Amino acid sequence: MSETPLPTPTVGRPIPGQLTFNAPRRGKPPVHLADLEMAGRVDAMKELGYPGFRAKQLSTHYFEHCTVDPAQMTDLPADTRQQMVDQMLPPLLTSIRTLEADQGQTVKQVFRLFDGALVESVLMRYPGRVTMCISSQAGCGMNCPFCATGQEGLTRNLTTAEIVEQVVYGVRMLRSGQIAGVDAQDQASAVRVSNVVFMGMGEALANYRQAINAIKRLVAPPPEGLGMSARGITMSTVGLVPAIDKLAAEGIPVTLALSLHAPDDELRDELVPINTRWKVDEALDAAHRYFETTGRRVSIEYALIKDINDQAWRAGLLGEKLAARGKGWVHVNPIPLNPTPGSKWTASRKGVEQQFVERLRAHGIPTTIRDTRGSEIDGACGQLAAATA
Repeated sequence: MSETPLPTPTVGRPIPGQLTFNAPRRGKPPVHLADLEMAGRVDAMKELGYPGFRAKQLSTHYFEHCTVDPAQMTDLPADTRQQMVDQMLPPLLTSIRTLEADQGQTVKQVFRLFDGALVESVLMRYPGRVTMCISSQAGCGMNCPFCATGQEGLTRNLTTAEIVEQVVYGVRMLRSGQIAGVDAQDQASAVRVSNVVFMGMGEALANYRQAINAIKRLVAPPPEGLGMSARGITMSTVGLVPAIDKLAAEGIPVTLALSLHAPDDELRDELVPINTRWKVDEALDAAHRYFETTGRRVSIEYALIKDINDQAWRAGLLGEKLAARGKGWVHVNPIPLNPTPGSKWTASRKGVEQQFVERLRAHGIPTTIRDTRGSEIDGACGQLAAATA
């Protein structure tokens, strides 16, 4: 275990008589540049007494250079740049624990938010790409019994900027040479996070507007945002049907990942309690509508739990349900369960896992066992935050 928090800016005094953007708002996180679209940033700068064009300069430093260090912002007036940073780029995340695995190519962070809530993110470097798993809520209200976050309960939704800052933090780590395999001397903007998955703590579609705004910041071209491809972003959900349909109508071609975990309502009611509201077939129908609207193939996430949901007949039932809705619209990712301490739930045996995959493929369903990273560093969602707390 190593602790490698990045430096955060010092909070200075606000300009007398003007708005204070670096203080919590009645129990809410401070407003941050990433919470606002460019027009809102311009308005905020003017309201603080600065020329509106400073918003673009600050946005360039944050989204292109991924820095909050005033010393590097030499295009800003020396006598006010610290204050601009304090007001528009207040610190949102404090790294309190960093664990590494896979020879330093997987790095898991626990962040403390302004109110003491803890969230996690994971950066994973693969050949040719860097993926980040980020959180959208502190805790989760979905109450899935095999999930550490679900058992923690929901603390609160994250703001747009708190979600975005996890990714920007990851880019800073890459560019500072903290990730194995990335040359510390290669500081070019080409060093970037290529993929983001909303599979960390929380149900992102239950924090719909902030999650969508965060996606917009991630895909907007610099300096409005990070300039990522929407096709590199995956939105995971346990099956909030109205929100899936709403996401399809956004016109942002992200990948939808449906966390199914059981093909039959009897078991899924237990494993994914929201199933008592929207049943298996309703969730699958919504996922299929998403494919029809966006043209983006849907992923089905299925945590394989020993002697619970890994029976061959359940693989067959899942294959039948997916095949009945057409070809080419879906891909299944069985995931070996990363058990939480003290839990009765554990991963399926390898032979059972392979049989499950073969049954799905026999129905013509593309199926790939999900690569699991970081099991030795409390890799399952919520485990590290719970251990830290």
